[in-house]
Amino acid sequence: MLREEEREKLAMLGLQRATTRRGFLKLGVSAGVSMAAVSTFGGLVKAAGFGAASGLVIMANAKGLILGDPTRCVGCRRCELACTEFNDGKSQPSIARVKVGRNYNFGPRGVTNGFGRGEGEYGNFLLVQETCNQCPHPVPCATACPQGAIVADPSTGARVVDAERCIGCGMCTGACPWQMIAVDPQTRKSTKCTLCGECVSACPTGALTLVPWKDRTKDVPPRVSAIRIIGSNAATDCAPCHTGR
Repeated sequence: MLREEEREKLAMLGLQRATTRRGFLKLGVSAGVSMAAVSTFGGLVKAAGFGAASGLVIMANAKGLILGDPTRCVGCRRCELACTEFNDGKSQPSIARVKVGRNYNFGPRGVTNGFGRGEGEYGNFLLVQETCNQCPHPVPCATACPQGAIVADPSTGARVVDAERCIGCGMCTGACPWQMIAVDPQTRKSTKCTLCGECVSACPTGALTLVPWKDRTKDVPPRVSAIRIIGSNAATDCAPCHTGR
């Protein structure tokens, strides 16, 4: 469970206060939801010819974010274990919402940088923890989901998976430029960061921190060229804003 200081930090960020759907819309406006980001998918929606009206509001920004400090990470990977044990009831780092193991040897960019030139154990010794960016609208994984199964948590604003809607198709995994989503091979459901903070509490060196949300999508290099796609449900919801742009 969360340590006392983490509970205080959550309270400070307002992550434990529930809000209404209308309240989230007000939060998004007051937080300055990026209209530049809104127009990112404009051409794609227009080209697809989507034009039906919808009452769904823009997904407001999350209230928090988990950041990693590579200079403090020792590669114990307790964060991955804590994440899956708390959220999934099992120790399975491959579906953890924080990624350390895949960067252990050569860093996020792999061996393409040349032996000894990149990050990780065989490079500059920096062990990089990757965490969900809690993307602003339009959220790539949410817009790609054909079932509308990725939504904003009413309490934290985190983009979370609605297990009842998720069918395990994996469209979200292909849409995330940072490959932060995985599909549990046993449950056939996607796994995604909920800002529960268990990884932060489990880290023995303080290498993970819960901070107020900020847009990191332009500062963190993507791991892959993600599939840019808008599911039919999301396209219908987005059409009133994007059509004609």
